[in-house]
Amino acid sequence: MQNEQSENNHKVLTRLDVLFLAFGAMIGWGWVVLSGNWVIEAGTLGAMIAFVLGGVLVIFVGLAYAELASAMPNKGGALIYVLRGIGYKMAFVAAWALALGYISVVSFEAVALPTVIEYIFPNYKVGFMYSINGYDVYASWVLVGMLGSVFITVVNLMGVKFAAFLQMVLTIIIGIIGLMLIFGAAANGSMINADPLLVGGVAGILTVAIMTPFMFVGFDVIPQTAEEMKIPPRAIGRILIVSVVAAVIWYVAIIFAVGFGLDQSTLVNSVLPTADAMSNVFGHEAFGIVLILGGVAGIITSWNSFIIGGSRILCAMAERKMIPGWFGRQHARYGTPVNAILFIGALSTLAPLLGRPMLVWLVDAGGLAIVLAYFLVAVAFVRLRRSEPDMVRPFRAGKSSAIGWAAVVFSLLFVALYLPGMPAALLWPYEWLIFAGWSGLGILLMVNMSKERKAAGPHIFATTTSAG
Repeated sequence: MQNEQSENNHKVLTRLDVLFLAFGAMIGWGWVVLSGNWVIEAGTLGAMIAFVLGGVLVIFVGLAYAELASAMPNKGGALIYVLRGIGYKMAFVAAWALALGYISVVSFEAVALPTVIEYIFPNYKVGFMYSINGYDVYASWVLVGMLGSVFITVVNLMGVKFAAFLQMVLTIIIGIIGLMLIFGAAANGSMINADPLLVGGVAGILTVAIMTPFMFVGFDVIPQTAEEMKIPPRAIGRILIVSVVAAVIWYVAIIFAVGFGLDQSTLVNSVLPTADAMSNVFGHEAFGIVLILGGVAGIITSWNSFIIGGSRILCAMAERKMIPGWFGRQHARYGTPVNAILFIGALSTLAPLLGRPMLVWLVDAGGLAIVLAYFLVAVAFVRLRRSEPDMVRPFRAGKSSAIGWAAVVFSLLFVALYLPGMPAALLWPYEWLIFAGWSGLGILLMVNMSKERKAAGPHIFATTTSAG
C-alpha cells in the first residue's frame, strides 16, 4: 500500500505540463541559430518544403508512438515498444540510439548558450585556450556553457514537476516572441528578400531535410515520462500528435519570417539571421535582442526536456540490466533518476570544451541515431498490430497498419540520407566518429551486462499494457 501511494505521489504531470514539455523541446533554440543556414542552403521555399517533408515523417512516426504510448504507458518509451514488438537486441539498439539523440540535444544546448551570449556581448570572449576545426575556444565562452549545464541539471534534480513548471513559463515566452517575428515579417517583409525561393534544387532540400528529425525530436519525451503523468492513456496519444503538428507549423512559419524579413546579402553575412530579421522587420536593433532572449528561453526548454527524456530512458535500460544498475538509482522523494541526470549533466558540462563546430556535428550524428530509433519503433508498431491484435489500444492510429508502414518507409528514407554518397551524408571523420564511438560503447555495455541479465531472469523484460 505504501509503495502504491509513493508511486501515485510521483504522478504529477498534467495535460498542459506534457504538451509544453514536448512542444518546448521541439522548438528549442535551433530555429534561432540555424534558420538562416536553412534558407541559404535551400532557399525560403526549399527550406519550407524540407520541413514539411520532415514533418510528414515525424507525424507518421508520432502516430505510431501515440498508439504504443497509450497501450504501454511505461517509462522508457521506444525501449518498451521495441522490446515487446521485436526483441531485446533491437530494443537495446533503439534505446541506445535514442539516448545518443537526447544527449546530443543536451550537449547542443550547452554549446548554443555561449553562442547566443556572444551575439549580445560580442567582445565577452577572453582567455584563449585552443582552436578546434578553425574555431578559437575561449575560457569565458566555455564557462557560460558549463554554468548553464549545472543550472539545468540542478533544476531536474529538484523533481519533474518543478522542471515542467519552468518549461511552461519559458515556452509561453518563446511563443510570444516567435509570433512577433512571424507577424512582423508578414507585415513588413518583402518577397524580393526571399528571391531565389529555391537554392540547390533537390540537393538543397535534402541538405536541410536531414536536419529536420533533430529539430522535431522532442515529442518522444512524452512516452519517457508516462509513469509520471496523471492523465488517461488515450490523452497521451492525442497530446503527442498535437505537439508534433504545432512544431511543424512553427518551423515553417519561422523560415518564412527569416526568408521574407532579411535580404540575401545580409542573410549570408549574419551571425544570427533570425535576430537580424527581427530587427529589420521592426526597424530597431532592440528587437533583435528581444528575439535572442526568446532564444535563451528556447535553449533552456529544449535542454530541460531532453535531460528529462534521456535520464528516463537510461534509467529504464538500467532496470532491464542493459546498462549498469547505477543509472537506475532514483531519488526517494521525487522519484527522479538521480545518477542518469548527473551523467547527462556531466556530458553537457564538458561539451563547450569542444567549441562551436560541435553544433552541426551533434545535429547530424544525433539525427541519424534518432531516425534509426524511429524506424525500429515503426517496425514494432507493425509487428504488434499483427502479433497482438487484441492489445488494448486507447489511442488507435487508424484501423489498418498503413500508418506504421508509412512510418517505416519514411524513416528508412531518412536513414539513407545520412549514408556515404548521399547529398547530405554525415561528415567524415567528426560526425561518423561520434556515431561510431557511441555504438561501440553500447556494444561493450551489452556484452558486459549479459551475466547480470541471465541472473536476473526474464521478468526484467516484462512490459505492461494499459487497461483503458
